[in-house]
Amino acid sequence: MTLTDKRPAHGAAQRLEPLVEHLLGGRLPVRVRMWDGSETGPADGPLIQVRTRRALRRLLWEPGELGLAEAYITGDVDIEGDLGEGLRAVRRAVRERGLTAPRPRLADRLRAAGTAVRLGAAGPRPPVPAARATGLDGALHSKARDRAAISHHYDLSNAFYALLLDETMAYSCGYWTSEEPDYGPADAQRDKLELICGKLGLRPGSRLLDIGCGWGSLTLYAAQRHGARVTAVTLAAEQAAYVRRQVAERGLDDLVEVRCRDYRDIADAPGHEGGYDAVSTIEMGEHVGDAQYPAFAATLYGMVRPRGRVLVQQMSRGHEAPGGGAFIEAYIAPDMHMRPLGETVALLEGAGLEVRDVQGLREHYVRTVDAWRRTLEEDHARFAALVGEETVRVWRLYLAGGALAFVERRMGVDQILAVRPGGDGDSGMPATREALRGAGDAA
Repeated sequence: MTLTDKRPAHGAAQRLEPLVEHLLGGRLPVRVRMWDGSETGPADGPLIQVRTRRALRRLLWEPGELGLAEAYITGDVDIEGDLGEGLRAVRRAVRERGLTAPRPRLADRLRAAGTAVRLGAAGPRPPVPAARATGLDGALHSKARDRAAISHHYDLSNAFYALLLDETMAYSCGYWTSEEPDYGPADAQRDKLELICGKLGLRPGSRLLDIGCGWGSLTLYAAQRHGARVTAVTLAAEQAAYVRRQVAERGLDDLVEVRCRDYRDIADAPGHEGGYDAVSTIEMGEHVGDAQYPAFAATLYGMVRPRGRVLVQQMSRGHEAPGGGAFIEAYIAPDMHMRPLGETVALLEGAGLEVRDVQGLREHYVRTVDAWRRTLEEDHARFAALVGEETVRVWRLYLAGGALAFVERRMGVDQILAVRPGGDGDSGMPATREALRGAGDAA
């Protein structure tokens, strides 16, 4: 035993330690305190509290990331202190010790089951947390299944997102251009929106198609600040209702049309195909799916006029990183697919678009997510009253884990600016990056 206080010498921690270290492929990188008060692991490691025997039962039935996540969501497991710092410390310890878990064998599973029986932790599968995505039936990325997947995350509650986000209601990476103390998330989002409008060359009368418009941050900004005529498209009914209310309240009915439909049905509108001056899709491409992305890229090409511009802001994964994961796919973004940046660029080029500029915003997303995390913690009671404690814990884990993934370069986010060249190859693009109005220090 690493510690030397009065904890039980032969408690649950000591019984589990040999099994856990075998499955981890090395010594415990964290301190673990069990429900009976017994502890093991390094005294200076982050403290993981296993509060109930049910936590072990969850891991027996659902080994790995998802079982651990669900044990945290239900409060059966906790990390002492700041969750983000705890996760970072765990990953650092795993790297420093070079731990690589071997693939569990049948003998390992039988040994784990036997230990659980001796600890009184065996039993039926615990109930799945209510926040887990359900109703995802049918073929992957069919229209009905995509509608259900999008609804699970984005129709959670407009009140929830209004509390989490700033007044722009932008649920995407901001663009942080200042270190001044009074510069905050809303400023970063407005700077991001201006950056996009500049890259797209929007001016009064420009026709913009905003695919996956969210709560309308870009749609409303482009119409109100630049006089663009915007067609906003979302699959989420709650989002569509919110944007329509904002359009009415701001007197933008003559500039904005909101459609609650699948991107594959945009072309149903007569006279619109190939007629937009610009097309934007802000962190929506992750939901399209791998097999469907070539058709999605073809839609972007088909909806913009020759010499019109397309801006894709999209998350990516590192070449060796999986992207997503069992927890994200079960609780946050079902059926999400991320790929390395270069593969997305190749798909856009394969559709006929000419990629003219790529700007990485990875560090900007860390700051954006950290701002959301602070809001979630500071207003914990109000969030819990809106959506329940389990859902708050889902979001706490999602935001803490997401920020860490961007810090460690396992995930990134990029703005990709492309153009549909004219028949003679003319792009209509300015000669310099600086001439992209509002693009600032995009180098």
